[in-house]
Amino acid sequence: MYGFAQNCVKDSNYIMKAPKNRKVFVVGYGAATPLGSTFEKTWKRAVKGEAGFRKVTRCKVESACDIVGEIPDWYPLELDFTDAKEVYNWNAAFVILTMAVCKEALQNSGISIDDQIAPRMACLIGSALNGSDAFRIAAHDLEHRGPLRVSPYLLPNLCANLPAGKAGMLLKFTGPIFSPQGACASGNHAIGIGARMIRDGDCDFVLAGGADAPILPELIHGFANMNATIKVNSNDRAYSNPALASRPFSVDRKGFVLSEGAGVVVLAAEEMIKAYGLKPKAEVLGIGWTSDAHHYTSPNATTIIRALRETIEDAGLKPEDIQYVNAHGTSTPKGDSAEVKCLREVFGKKIEKIPVSSNKSQLGHTLGATAAIEAALTIEGMRKGIILPTINHLPDPALADIDVVPNEARKQKYEIALSNAFGFGGTNCCVIFRGV
Repeated sequence: MYGFAQNCVKDSNYIMKAPKNRKVFVVGYGAATPLGSTFEKTWKRAVKGEAGFRKVTRCKVESACDIVGEIPDWYPLELDFTDAKEVYNWNAAFVILTMAVCKEALQNSGISIDDQIAPRMACLIGSALNGSDAFRIAAHDLEHRGPLRVSPYLLPNLCANLPAGKAGMLLKFTGPIFSPQGACASGNHAIGIGARMIRDGDCDFVLAGGADAPILPELIHGFANMNATIKVNSNDRAYSNPALASRPFSVDRKGFVLSEGAGVVVLAAEEMIKAYGLKPKAEVLGIGWTSDAHHYTSPNATTIIRALRETIEDAGLKPEDIQYVNAHGTSTPKGDSAEVKCLREVFGKKIEKIPVSSNKSQLGHTLGATAAIEAALTIEGMRKGIILPTINHLPDPALADIDVVPNEARKQKYEIALSNAFGFGGTNCCVIFRGV
């Protein structure tokens, strides 16, 4: 046995597994959202209380649900790693979107991938709807141009793990790649799984997040017909000002705004931070995940409450230790009420003293990307001493006990933040971050 182990260590292809029970930190992040094509642009507009909504321009729809969140300055051909052929072949927008945001996140972290880091870096990018846009293009080509015009890149464009794989080809890491498929909780699932992989020694670094590009007519109409997205009729306050369309916890909330986007956080083991001179932004302190076994869209309070409690327990905390809640807060009547009900059950009267805000009031719902984007915004808020607001807020008497940080960002220091994410299919995943 000794000889075998000794030979393994001498083999240059053998990677010694790191010790278990390691602390995990966030050291960087990137994002592309309806507020801007980078995290920096997104943050600057978010602090100002701006929203990134407009009438849909990516496609034509015949619906009152035509206010969406589109990345305003997203030009794939202008990226320094693309050309016309690359953009044409990889026509599932979440592929190149992921590559760009992973590159930004890595640059933000200060990590330079070398021969030692490459095999120890994983990439987990979740998505709710994957390459729906590529399939739509292929279906059109099949009908109008014939079977030989269906792209040979169609199947790779549809693969959930492809964005992570293409990011690896660009950035040259060779650790595990896959796609946590947790619908609208995918980003938190990626962070949670990535943190566990580092804790258990499977890797030292993880690019964790999500990406979705759902601004397509079939998807817009589908969400509209299931009464999930807001219908903006002539008597709605967003009719003349689309920025007012997403209004979580407001008395007149009517549904979420469908948005495109991507978000990635870079996770690192504690000893890697020291070894490479990196600057930690927050510690991943606790993770909790459950499923509802209830309904494909309606939330189940019992299992959401369990997810919240398990997250707090996993962090080694008590409910009173939480200083801020980044809510799932989609702006749906039932969803927001259900989330508040669960928070009341977990925190009791203490919830009245804890700020609870929703970034979706500014970004809309970016589906599989939303939790990772919100994690990055939460951590940046801890670093800057700022809690982002719930904009467009008109008080709902039924939720009067909740401090939703209405309409303006608040200067307030906080060190422990809970970030919630719940998704179709009855999936719940919450993460607690500690500022450093």
